[in-house]
Amino acid sequence: MGEEGNVIPRFLGRLGLADYVTTANAALGFLAAVAATMDVGIAARLLLLAAIMDALDGIIARKYGSTPAGVYLDSLADVASFGVAPAFLVSYTVLSEWGMDEPKALIGIAIGAVFVALAVVRLGLYNAYDIGTKETEGVQTTLAATILAAAVLAGYTAPAFLVPLTALLAVLMVTPITYPDLHPQDAAVMGIVQVLAIVLTGQPGEVFAFALLFLSLAYLLFGPRFYWQDHLDL
Repeated sequence: MGEEGNVIPRFLGRLGLADYVTTANAALGFLAAVAATMDVGIAARLLLLAAIMDALDGIIARKYGSTPAGVYLDSLADVASFGVAPAFLVSYTVLSEWGMDEPKALIGIAIGAVFVALAVVRLGLYNAYDIGTKETEGVQTTLAATILAAAVLAGYTAPAFLVPLTALLAVLMVTPITYPDLHPQDAAVMGIVQVLAIVLTGQPGEVFAFALLFLSLAYLLFGPRFYWQDHLDL
């Protein structure tokens, strides 16, 4: 403690509005991991909500300014929400379906661990080399988590599907493939689809979850080559 009897939290006056949104993102990641043990659909929705928080903190930071702690908080929150939480969701699904006695279940859990490790590496490399640019190398952790969550909500919950997808996304996070930032209007469309996938249930929810999965995979596969590359020179 600084001064005698001073019990004011250190973050008061040091964090901005964007930072509080970032910490909400981290909390949602924890809740998603907890929810995965009860209902994978709720867990997936919480992951998508965390992704929305991740987008909002950037918008708020650009409009109202950021703090020196912001970049560090953002990476820590992303590790929780887009590294640990989706890997836990997949791992718990693997254990629920296959059980610990199956060697393939251990492989699935190991792939989840690799996903977390490479998410950390990817975020570290982003902070070191890509901040301030309009493009980034490797699949964004937010995109990887969004694809996994959308797949679950669209009904693709079989470990035989999720485990290879997780492995592929883990590798793509650290590949030297360049991904351009989304245009604001495209990000807005994705955001609307994402919100509808979160709030709608039943068949309508599955439709929007599938749409989100389709759009995310389209960007994953075709973004580096065909997405409007000319905007990078603006």
